[in-house]
Amino acid sequence: MPRKKYTAEFKAKTVLSILQGDKEFNVICSENGLNPNMVRKWKQDFLQHAHRAFSANSENKAAQRKEEALKKKNDQMLKTIGQLTLERDFLQGCFRQAGAPLPDIPEYDPKG
Repeated sequence: MPRKKYTAEFKAKTVLSILQGDKEFNVICSENGLNPNMVRKWKQDFLQHAHRAFSANSENKAAQRKEEALKKKNDQMLKTIGQLTLERDFLQGCFRQAGAPLPDIPEYDPKG
């Protein structure tokens, strides 16, 4: 008989139900057809790694702040590039109208 795999969500719900004390440990195991030793292991793992629920949250927030800062910096750079492109085009137009030779201004290549 193949070994049944349980989702992390199912394991967490089962362990939380046990910790809340809504039903007896053995009742929960028998209702769900679970091996009590396996559920004890789930509970042990859950309790040993509970701190990750909070540390992951702060790590996610730090990563999110960093991503927002990078997006803001990128937006500012794009705005600057747009402004410089407009100024270059304006100056090139002025040189053309005046009949002066255009200075050699390289085109912007966003790919490098």
